[in-house]
Amino acid sequence: MISIHFCGAVGGVTGSGYLVDTGKARVLVDFGIFQDGDDQRERNRSLGPVDPRRLGAVVLTHAHIDHCGRLPLLMANGFTGSLHATPATLELLEVMLEDMARIEEEDTRRINRRRRRAGEETIRPLFTSQQVGQLLQRARPMRLGQMAEVATGVRARAVEAGHILGSASIELHIDQDDGERCLVFSGDLGPGGAPILRDPEPPAAADLVVMESTYGGRPRPDTRRAVAEFKRIIEQAAAAGERVIIPAFAVGRTQTVLYYLAEAVREGRLSPDFPIYLDSPMATRATQIVGAHPELYDDETRRLREHRQLEADLRGLRIIESVPESIALNDSDHPCIIISASGMCEGGRVIHHLKHNLWRRNAHVLVVGYMAEGTLGRKLLERPERIEILGEHIAVRADIHRIEGFSAHAGHEELLNWLSPMTTTHPRVILTHGEDEARRALALAIGKRFGLSAECPGIDDVIRLE
Repeated sequence: MISIHFCGAVGGVTGSGYLVDTGKARVLVDFGIFQDGDDQRERNRSLGPVDPRRLGAVVLTHAHIDHCGRLPLLMANGFTGSLHATPATLELLEVMLEDMARIEEEDTRRINRRRRRAGEETIRPLFTSQQVGQLLQRARPMRLGQMAEVATGVRARAVEAGHILGSASIELHIDQDDGERCLVFSGDLGPGGAPILRDPEPPAAADLVVMESTYGGRPRPDTRRAVAEFKRIIEQAAAAGERVIIPAFAVGRTQTVLYYLAEAVREGRLSPDFPIYLDSPMATRATQIVGAHPELYDDETRRLREHRQLEADLRGLRIIESVPESIALNDSDHPCIIISASGMCEGGRVIHHLKHNLWRRNAHVLVVGYMAEGTLGRKLLERPERIEILGEHIAVRADIHRIEGFSAHAGHEELLNWLSPMTTTHPRVILTHGEDEARRALALAIGKRFGLSAECPGIDDVIRLE
């Protein structure tokens, strides 16, 4: 009998993790951090049902923090198994986890100075750079489409998920006394027709499917309309000699923004020499990794790369490496586009760019991603008259634009289309990684279209597959 323990991302979209026990081996699929709720720090410190000493392997769908951010905790608790993911995912994983460890260590030092002054006990960082290094030593690359033995009686195959570079849905083929069982974990699924990446590839058959439901019950915002609005704002701001600040997630969203800026140049809407600054060390490293994996591109992006078109389009692109260079951008008011992390405006260099530009009437802020409740990005979308940044009250005179449609998640119909080929084998369907309303809507649609009863487990629930 196979059991699956749900460690997160049920009734929410963060903390993904699934512990699979085959009776002969234990395999963990993803183990991400929680990014919602007042108790997220405590939840992130908990391993839940996962005993790293009894864990044979980890299989990772992709390198976003809500899928991988708790993995270094395994090293502090006796993990000696192997970590399997696509080569691009492993490269991005190093970037993401090293950056997170650095922030954790810096934040912990600052918090502990305050706690010591108050006579309180000090705290530990969630994990350290050393533990990240130990985890990466256990990494085993797993190429798309190839079967790999990951634990006793368990083979894994990664198939294209189209979400971010290297992202994959995972098939686990598990030996049982009466034959093989196939478990499919969708990971995060991308939309069809997105730039740079190939479309998701649905597996052909499964006994059980654990499927994301982020956009359950609703279509993805129209990408063409979003891109047209994005280009219109960029074109008008450049023509008027104004500044544009774009907060963007380092992995995925930054590369999409650069792609559409290059497209605007080819269409004659933006000069190829117009200054564009990429001011995020992590985004720079991620963009370099994307450039190193053309085998994962769609046909259009591969053609552009072969003709070196992308480099020719963005002649004005400059990579900002040092803090002094970043500061210098705000010592002048020359027209430019600044792309900087973090995506929700909760940290990183973008905070300083907002502080120095929000008060300007000749500035624009383009919000191209989801902004969680309580974040600075969400507060900006409410267009307040002034806002507090780094302890200073800043007037908000810049134009704030919300661009919806850049999401890297599949919409409702795309989710159903991805599941469709597997329904011929009548799998058990489990919906995760979505708000409860989204899960219920997708479950209802799956029942109507395919005659399958989709389940919506809660955190720490266990299901068993005979």
